[in-house]
Amino acid sequence: MATLHRHPDTVCRAVESINSLLLWHKGPVLTVTYMLNGNVDLLRIPPYESVRRVDGLWRHTCCEAFIGAKDDFEYYEFNFSPSGEWSAYSFRDYRDGGPYVGDEPEPKITVERGAASFELSAVIRLDHLPGIQPDVRLRVGLSTVIEDLD
Repeated sequence: MATLHRHPDTVCRAVESINSLLLWHKGPVLTVTYMLNGNVDLLRIPPYESVRRVDGLWRHTCCEAFIGAKDDFEYYEFNFSPSGEWSAYSFRDYRDGGPYVGDEPEPKITVERGAASFELSAVIRLDHLPGIQPDVRLRVGLSTVIEDLD
């Protein structure tokens, strides 16, 4: 488990902590889990609706995963919303890319919300992504965008 750190310019007082967990499965399949603790009632967390692909999720509360082969500049960005919406992007280099258009299966997204906690898990199949093979070491970066009610 790893702790995500807040950006000093965008402090959200309602959030006490955000932890993350990565689980690697054969396939290759990656499960990414984000666990937020704090005053959830002060956050803009959309209700779960259905799993569907939508662009621009990073403008509101969402969880992000950046995945690439360890020794390669190319990487993929995945966005997961508590609503069940998701998106994927492909980059040739840092911020040099656009929407990923491929035959990727939809991620399986589950959301749990409590009085003082919120958890989102996404199961991502990686075998359809060029450059991501079972024997390749990955570099993974995780982040969240948290929108409060202010």
